[in-house]
Amino acid sequence: MKLLEPAILLLGRFLLGLYFILPGIQKITNFEMMSQYMAKHEVPMISVLLVLTIVLQIAGGLMLIVGFRGKLAAFILAGLTLVISIFMHNFWNLPEGGNVQHETQNFVKNMAIMAGLLVLAAQGTGRFSLDNKLAK
Repeated sequence: MKLLEPAILLLGRFLLGLYFILPGIQKITNFEMMSQYMAKHEVPMISVLLVLTIVLQIAGGLMLIVGFRGKLAAFILAGLTLVISIFMHNFWNLPEGGNVQHETQNFVKNMAIMAGLLVLAAQGTGRFSLDNKLAK
């Protein structure tokens, strides 16, 4: 297993990076619809926070994939995931008859993704990363 760990870590970083890059791109192409969705969830300062989210998701996702300042990127994306979950998947505030089960599932899924990001923030990006190359 020890032999496979660097490759497994690279694959995990790639998948986590894609998880943020693709929604970041979708937010650009559906900017107005996402703005309306955020307004429905009473998110403040939508024009600023949506742009910030896009930048963090795309840049952070790329940083995870290449392993550049990966610990920092993972930590920031973990925080972003928590904030998004609290605002956008707030199952505890849904009216009766709302899609509580779906939002609960999304919230718990995001907490699991956040956990993976926190592990990466603690452990680092591994052998196949720019962080490792720059450290040598």
